[in-house]
Amino acid sequence: MATLRFKALELVNQRRPITVVPAAARRSDSYGQNVFNLEAMRATMPGDYFKKLQAAIKQGATVERNVADAVASAMKTWAMAKGATHYTHWFQPLTGATAEKHDSFFDLNSDGRPIENFKGSALVQQEPDASSFPNGGIRNTFEARGYTAWDPTSPAFIIETVGAKTLCIPTIFVAYTGEALDYKAPLLKSLGVLEKAAVEVCQYFDKDVSRVNTTLGIEQEYFLVDKALYDARPDLVMTGRTLFGHTPAKGQQLDDHYFGSIPARVHGFMLEFEEEANLLGIPLRTRHNEVAPNQFECAPTFEDANLAVDHNQLLMDVMDRVAERHNFKVLLHEKPFAGVNGSGKHNNWAMSTDTGVNLLAPGRRPKENLQFLAFLITTIKAVHRYGDLMRASIASASNDHRLGANEAPPAIMSVFLGSMLDSVLDELERTAKLPLDKGDNIYLKLGIDKIPAILLDNTDRNRTSPFAFTGNKFELRAVGSSANCSSAMTVLNTIVADQLIDFKASVDALIDQGKKKEVAIVEVLRDYVITSKDIRFEGNGYSDEWKEEAARRGLSNIPTTPQALDALVTEQSEELFARHGIFSQVELHARHEILLEDYMKKIQIESRVMGDLAINHIIPTALQYQTKLINNVRGLRELGLDDEHSQVTVEMIKAISRHVATIKTNADAMTEARKQANKIADGREIAVTYCEQVKPKFDLIRRAVDKLEQMVADEDWPLVKYRELLFSR
Repeated sequence: MATLRFKALELVNQRRPITVVPAAARRSDSYGQNVFNLEAMRATMPGDYFKKLQAAIKQGATVERNVADAVASAMKTWAMAKGATHYTHWFQPLTGATAEKHDSFFDLNSDGRPIENFKGSALVQQEPDASSFPNGGIRNTFEARGYTAWDPTSPAFIIETVGAKTLCIPTIFVAYTGEALDYKAPLLKSLGVLEKAAVEVCQYFDKDVSRVNTTLGIEQEYFLVDKALYDARPDLVMTGRTLFGHTPAKGQQLDDHYFGSIPARVHGFMLEFEEEANLLGIPLRTRHNEVAPNQFECAPTFEDANLAVDHNQLLMDVMDRVAERHNFKVLLHEKPFAGVNGSGKHNNWAMSTDTGVNLLAPGRRPKENLQFLAFLITTIKAVHRYGDLMRASIASASNDHRLGANEAPPAIMSVFLGSMLDSVLDELERTAKLPLDKGDNIYLKLGIDKIPAILLDNTDRNRTSPFAFTGNKFELRAVGSSANCSSAMTVLNTIVADQLIDFKASVDALIDQGKKKEVAIVEVLRDYVITSKDIRFEGNGYSDEWKEEAARRGLSNIPTTPQALDALVTEQSEELFARHGIFSQVELHARHEILLEDYMKKIQIESRVMGDLAINHIIPTALQYQTKLINNVRGLRELGLDDEHSQVTVEMIKAISRHVATIKTNADAMTEARKQANKIADGREIAVTYCEQVKPKFDLIRRAVDKLEQMVADEDWPLVKYRELLFSR
């Protein structure tokens, strides 16, 4: 493997930036060219069918069969004109990746003559094998049928791979018996529930509001490494992260990479994936170096939440394919390298009305500010009430490495508002019980007039907060870089909708008692401010003091995934999701089982790879080098030199023996722990056992291997080193 390492480094030194030619002089000229968007529909569909389709999408109604046939015909014409020969239902099963099965437009008619065919029935529904995807026991192996169903709210698009073009149709994925087997179906349900609840609350302030749209902007962090170096690291190939590697002398401590000049090869890669994303209607606007060496970030403008999630899933695939052409590998694992920052996926979430109002932005009038406070405080209350469920929504084996590691929010759920807004809520708590005389200005007397019209610059950004208000939106910073954002967004949408419904019921009850509407709203908000105060935190989330303070406040600190996932299947969670039609009990428990199994399998794979590398590569290399040292000592003694000359070498020989023994002992213990864990039948128990019995051996083995890396001659070391992975570009 040492030979492979040096060949890889030689290849890296020969790499040159690839020139990228833009599709158009201006991005706006080529934006969305490979998307069957409104303009494409209008150009290819009969006018009456186009209007019916748009009406069905806006109302959330089922698309009629004749309309589906018209859409399919227009979609085929458009796609074939762009060179597409196949189509696929593009869906998001619970594997974490997207899935697709390609079918050709080519067909034979009843006379056996070749034709190009694509009917409405093929657009609306297909049948992938439901038992072959993670389903948590919903489908047995012999019960293979499942359905993908067209999502008309997310436009179809064309993907080109090695010259072949395919029409991709975003769909949901459900079992034959109706249970959701994907991320999209629950997300769509949660968006509908939140919209209904938000519209009803908006009616207190503006009777013209009939729609509320949930918007989302997803920042994507990632690492880039040269593909030759990646291929020379079996742990990166098999697990997405480096299981071994001594910290280099220089890492991120000088802060010289962050926002620095983008390396030439990386810049070429960015230009090309931005070009492809632009053609696919993904509105990327930002690119920059992140904190860690060879770490970068891109971010789009805000979109409808469903479309934003689809675009993020598509973006990760585009980045991976484009990286291959530039001899790079994109690392989306949350913590691919020890000792430097990991990667997250910040979810910037807000709600806006069809009248053009951002419900999480203060207005210029007191009434608008009361509406702003209603949605702000209700969201805070929801996160306080369902904090453990929020933690579960971002739990994974890979994200466990990152949470609380002095670069990401801790596993403790808290809300950051900024000192100015925090003081506004404190004042609301103090003054809301002031007596009000007839003719009093309620907004002024309660301090609501004191909220500035523009809050954006008055709210700092707390990088240590998992859920921070940033002026006109909330930023959920705890989502991992490899995650499908639907999981966290489904939970957030649902808990906020649930709290909005409770809020309206409480306000209506006070109004029925004869209280003025504004007074009733403020009374309920004041109660929410008081009862959710424990979730608000303005300080350093990384500090040990916060952990102690959070415990005193009764906030959970659950650092590992198997325990965090318990929140999914509590009685409270089951009732919440059933009440709003998001998950049935069967669906919820199935997801719990799938996530536990995913955790166990990932730790199992890491354990196997670690054992293989340690026993078959690291130990033999160390022993070979030790033999060189032994021969060196023997030679010194043959020359008649005393032990004083060889003592340093002897100490090195002994140290290598100690480290090798540590590796072998713990690798054997890890294997035995894995064998014992595999005998366990209960899904949660096996995941916990892998977490508590197998995973702790990782650090012990790694520490010894990394010590050997410092001792063994560089020319003999088999694994590409951190300094090469992080600084070779």
